[in-house]
Formats: sequence, structure tokens, C-alpha cells
Amino acid sequence: MSSNLTHRHLSFVGHGRYVVNCLQFDAERIITGSDDRCINIYDTQTGKLRSRLRGHEGGIWSLQYVGNTLVSGSIDCTVRVWDIEKGICTHIFSGHASSVRCLQIMQPVRTGMAPDGKPIMQPSNQLIVTGSRDASLRIWRLPDLVRDPEYLPYNCPNNDDCPFFLRALLGHTHTVRDISGHGDFLVSCSYDTFVRVWKISTGECLFRLAGHRAKVYSVVIDYTRSRCISGSMDHLVKVWSLESGSCLYTLEGHTNLVGLVDLSQTSLVSAAADSTLRVWDPETGQCVHKLEGHTAAITCFQHDDNKVVSGSDGALKLWNIKTGKFVKDLLSDLNRVWQVRFDDRRCVAAVQRGSENFIEVLNLDYDPATQPDTDGTSSHLDR
Repeated sequence: MSSNLTHRHLSFVGHGRYVVNCLQFDAERIITGSDDRCINIYDTQTGKLRSRLRGHEGGIWSLQYVGNTLVSGSIDCTVRVWDIEKGICTHIFSGHASSVRCLQIMQPVRTGMAPDGKPIMQPSNQLIVTGSRDASLRIWRLPDLVRDPEYLPYNCPNNDDCPFFLRALLGHTHTVRDISGHGDFLVSCSYDTFVRVWKISTGECLFRLAGHRAKVYSVVIDYTRSRCISGSMDHLVKVWSLESGSCLYTLEGHTNLVGLVDLSQTSLVSAAADSTLRVWDPETGQCVHKLEGHTAAITCFQHDDNKVVSGSDGALKLWNIKTGKFVKDLLSDLNRVWQVRFDDRRCVAAVQRGSENFIEVLNLDYDPATQPDTDGTSSHLDR
């Protein structure tokens, strides 16, 4: 490896002046959804626009793809399924009465062994789970683009006659802001201040987790430890037991809205409107590092067991998650950072520079064992 932090910067205009709300990518394509009602598909290597998916009548707020199947949720209250290669919409699902705020494609995973020695796979099929401003969640079977017929009902009737619809999950009384699922468990958080734990196969609400004093913005399931973690406008991060429904830890330290939480194998990270990120030990709830250096609310981040990449007004920053040290600015002189994602080789960010929005692709190869850290822009909390 010739260098442990390298850049090959590719930058191209994306969605003009409209906010980019969601982003996913792989080695071949970058897919973005925007307030301009369009989903753009770019070539990861060149930045060339491969196709533009049109059909939603409102901004795109959530999307995820698996293989050639893309699912999107919109302000227009509908969920659409797309064939990426053909560039066409194959299915339209209605039923929500307000914006589709979040969605997840759930893949069957092994959750145990049956008496006959066969693995227990849950859920039994690939599913789409959506959360909406109408306070409900809905579950559909993910269509097979080869075997299943198209479903494009005229005028998208608002009923449950869709053959792919399985069930609605009811109980929240305000916007469902975020969801996270694994196996037969789903957790959802809402502006009603509660986190709910659901059994996907039956739609049963197993627990209503009470303790936050304000809107809950983010939730992540920790299936390995049978826990979930939530971040709230009350400045708190809470760790809950999926077995008892009790609050195991309340993580204090942020001084403003905790809008984002996420989990890797070894680290829990929260990001807040107080311009900081915090790294926590997911076993004990102990704060390990406080990442300081941004000057405004954190709008997006991703992390793994080596690094954190975070975006805020002005900059996209790289941190060493093991030491809590700031490494460098990946991008600077920005007006906004809307979204960021990375994999083993690249970091892709949707940003605003001036009045235009751009997609930035950075080749990133970071080895924290050999990369020196920069002093003076982060602080390490005593253990």
C-alpha cells in the first residue's frame, strides 16, 4: 500500500439546487434521491448519469436497493419498486396517509436451528418495511422482478388490496422517524417520544419503550446483544433491552438534539446538533471519545471499527475511532453536507457548494495503524 490516505477526487453536479435526501452506492453505481422528485443513477467510476427515475409526485425521502431492485419512499405517500437496469417502475404501493419518512429492505437471516437441524430463517421472505408521518408502519413482501407480475394500480388506490401488502403496525401517535430491523425484530422511533419493539411475523408490539422526554429521531438495533439504542431531542442516548423492555443505560453528554445513532461491531456512535459526535462502548455505555471540530449540527456520518466520516456545514471530516483523534478534512469550503457513505475503497458524499449540489467521490484508503493523527481538534475523554 503506497499511501494510507489517498484521494482521487471525482466531482459532478447532482440534482441542481434540490436537497439530496438519500444516497447508496457500490463499485458500479451511485443512487441518489432528492426533493426534485427524481432518483438519479450515476456511474461510480466516471460520474456519468446512467438514468433518471421519474414517477414520484413528491420529494424522495428514503431509498434502498438490493441487487437490481430499488425501493423508494416519497412525500407523495407511496412506495415504489424499480428495476434499476431497465430504469422502470414495476410496482407502486399505497396505503400510507402521509410522507414515507424511512424504509428498510429486510433480508432473511439465520436466527436459530430447528429440531430437525435446519436453520431457522427470519423473516421468511424479503420484506419492505416503511415508516411514515402518518404514525404507522407498513410491511410488504419485496417483489421478485423476474417471477412477480407488475403492480401499477390506476391512480394508486388507497387500500389494502395489494397482493404484496402483509400488515400495518399501529401504535405510534406521531411521525415514525426511523426504523431498524433484524430477523423477526423491528424497532421504530417516533416524535411521540416512544420507541416500539415489534415482532415482524405477527405484527405484535412487544414493548413500548418509555423514558425519552422529547421527540426520538434515530434508532438502531443491536441484535447481537439483544438491545436497541435511541437518540432524542432531549439530548440523551438510551440503550434498551429487547428481552425485558427496560432501559439499561442513559448516555449523557450531548447538549442538543441527538439526531443520529449507529453501531458497528465494537463502537456505538452518536451525532448531535451540538456539533459533536461521541463514541461509546456498546457493552457498558461508557463514553470513550468526544469528537470536536465541526462548527454546526452534524447532518450525516458513517463509521466502522477504524474510522468515522462526518458531515456538517462547511466540511466533511475523517476521525480515528480508536483514538478519537481528528485525521483531516476530506472536503472543505462547503455550504452543506447532505449525505455521506463509504465502503472499503471510496467515500461518496452529497454536498452543496454555492447554490449547486454536487456528488463527490473520494478514493479513500485509511490505515489507522500507520496514519499519524492531527492534534488539537479533538478531545479524548478519560475512561
